[in-house]
Amino acid sequence: MKTIADLKIGEKAFVKEFQQVDLSLKLLEMGCLPGSEVMLDFIAPLGDPLGIQVNGYCLAMRKEEAATVLVEESI
Repeated sequence: MKTIADLKIGEKAFVKEFQQVDLSLKLLEMGCLPGSEVMLDFIAPLGDPLGIQVNGYCLAMRKEEAATVLVEESI
């Protein structure tokens, strides 16, 4: 399974599920719902954080957090 941390800049995918319950609650509150399309917007120069576009806004998250969000590739 692929995670947000595995995406390349500009690559789109759909959120499938979360591996951490406590983190998933925060992401759900911010609109990062299963089935939402996300796009990796940027990776900071030192590799952390990552910026993703979701529901019309940019959300920055740590790479370790992004590795817990499973995604399905967009066709």
